[in-house]
Amino acid sequence: MQEANGLQQRIARLDRRAYALLIGLLIGVSAGLIGLLLAVGGPLIAAGAIFGLLAALYLLTDLSAALYGMVFIVALIPFAAFPVKIAFTPTFLDAGMAAFLLVYAAQWMTGKRRGFRLTPVHGLVAIYMGWLVFSFLLGLRWARPTSADLRQFAEMLLSISMVFILGDVLRDTRALRRFALVLLLALSAQSLVSLTLYAMPDDLAERTLVRLSRFGYPDGGVIRYVEDNPALDERAIGTWVDPNALGGFLAVLGVFMAPQVFAGQPILRWRWLLIALLGLAAIALILTYSRASLLAAGLGLVFIGLHRGYRRLLILLALGAALIFVLPQTQGVVERMLEAFTGADLATQMRLGEYGDAFELIQRYPLTGVGFTGTPSIDLYTDVASMYLIMANQIGLVGVGLFALTMGGIFVYGRKMWPLTTAITGQRALHIGAHAALIAALVNATADLYFFRTDFHSSITLFWLVVTAALVSSRLASEQKQLHSLTT
Repeated sequence: MQEANGLQQRIARLDRRAYALLIGLLIGVSAGLIGLLLAVGGPLIAAGAIFGLLAALYLLTDLSAALYGMVFIVALIPFAAFPVKIAFTPTFLDAGMAAFLLVYAAQWMTGKRRGFRLTPVHGLVAIYMGWLVFSFLLGLRWARPTSADLRQFAEMLLSISMVFILGDVLRDTRALRRFALVLLLALSAQSLVSLTLYAMPDDLAERTLVRLSRFGYPDGGVIRYVEDNPALDERAIGTWVDPNALGGFLAVLGVFMAPQVFAGQPILRWRWLLIALLGLAAIALILTYSRASLLAAGLGLVFIGLHRGYRRLLILLALGAALIFVLPQTQGVVERMLEAFTGADLATQMRLGEYGDAFELIQRYPLTGVGFTGTPSIDLYTDVASMYLIMANQIGLVGVGLFALTMGGIFVYGRKMWPLTTAITGQRALHIGAHAALIAALVNATADLYFFRTDFHSSITLFWLVVTAALVSSRLASEQKQLHSLTT
């Protein structure tokens, strides 16, 4: 039987009156704090604070709960920050990651976790992270970092480190399947939120989203339209606010889950429900009018359909594309895609102008870039609507090369382990889904920057969670091969 600690013993020795006084004091302090929250923040803030405190206490007791909480923060409140400042303003994702890391570290310190799972690709990830740090330090010659620069760069490194930490947490196929199921639920929740907000009258949707301004969201002008013109079609934004960032989220996770439709043992028992949820995600993706995301999703699905056992997906993809071209409701999407390829719209022309400026910066600082804190002159800027160009601007062509080498290593390792996935029940669909999702993210990144720009912490985290899933699926196949060799 567990012995009581010193505090418990002292409380037990109190007489009834002192004990009652202590309980009354605790109740009074709690009631006072709740009353203060109600007076200062209103019922919504008070309820959120109480729920958040209870949720945080629970997350600190269970590693899986902390991980799943982090996933839902990424999906549903990606930009939410606490309405208080402690040297800096922490985000909900910062808190979720901190809880996950704290419980993970506690497991090591208490001896509940032993050994560490790695793959050959993890070395490339470590080298890439080292180059990021080097580029950041090298860029300090142009400008001193602000507190926001330091926090956002630390968040980027923390997101990439999930490849090591989460890769160690997901030690078997059952854990990977549960993680994929949580991703599916998070995708479905955001799809429903996005479609609900899109269906609302604009003024009601605006008032609803503006309520999040207390948590770091914009306090007005939230609803987005094609080319920012209210006379044109509205774009779905969900709680991501930015339609392109939402499109990337929906495309990547939608592609990840697509092979489950044809899996022998899908992660969701009811296949009809799985198809319905993916259909909602597809509708929400189309309504974002994000051309890069639609193209990325299409190419990711084609990659899946080219593999044996998933050829029927190509038929479904062709039917879906035909419907998009034929249905009157989707003609705006078709026109937007044609304008992108012909360079006829304003958004594409602005992107082309940004690309020209980016190439000028790359020519001046080709190898190392200019870092993350500033540029050498006011006529240069690093933000450009392409992850690869903003990478080249900030970490140089050497950094882009290291990133490409890392991504190539993931696919080479995954291709090598692909034949072995048949030996693990439910593994093949996860394996191809994770790699197809990574392809979708890499394609999407050609015309969007959210998977690298440091102020989009949730998008960066999503990218490296997908990388982790791809590496874990390959590692599990490798471990199964080693186990089979030992038994034979």
